Amino acid sequence: MMNITELIIFSLIIGSGATIIMDIFAVINKRLFNVQSLDYALLGRWIGHFQHGKFSHQTILQAAPIKGERAIGWIAHYLIGISFAFLLLLIWGIQWAYHPTFGPAIIIGIVTTAAPWFLMQPAFGFGIAASKTPNPTLARTRSLKTHTVYGIGLYLAALLLSILLK
Repeated sequence: MMNITELIIFSLIIGSGATIIMDIFAVINKRLFNVQSLDYALLGRWIGHFQHGKFSHQTILQAAPIKGERAIGWIAHYLIGISFAFLLLLIWGIQWAYHPTFGPAIIIGIVTTAAPWFLMQPAFGFGIAASKTPNPTLARTRSLKTHTVYGIGLYLAALLLSILLK
């Protein structure tokens, strides 16, 4: 039987670590290649409109700003990263954190690309898999790269945790 406290703590550590690695990747992409990543204020704006029963937008860019949207978005970004780590540990078991392997981490990373493609982008008014954006292929590729890096981050964070647990 899985220890729920261990599951939560490991999810917090691995998910936060993977999300930090994803954010470092975004900063490097911005500085070296001028590649813009998602402005998490838009995620916060989307979430902020939930209280008014608004879950999708013609375009989130034109939706009314929400007080504290940037903070809401960044908090949500990390909670989502932690939730996906929780999912990994539920599927592969808590023992995976003691002996991490690359396969489960990269699978979760790539599979989580479904979240922006089929939930966030349509709700933001960008269409399924960014189909309504000026360059859908580029947007899709960026989402896939970012979530692949997140998967690599899951593995690296778990590897570091496993070393600390020894």
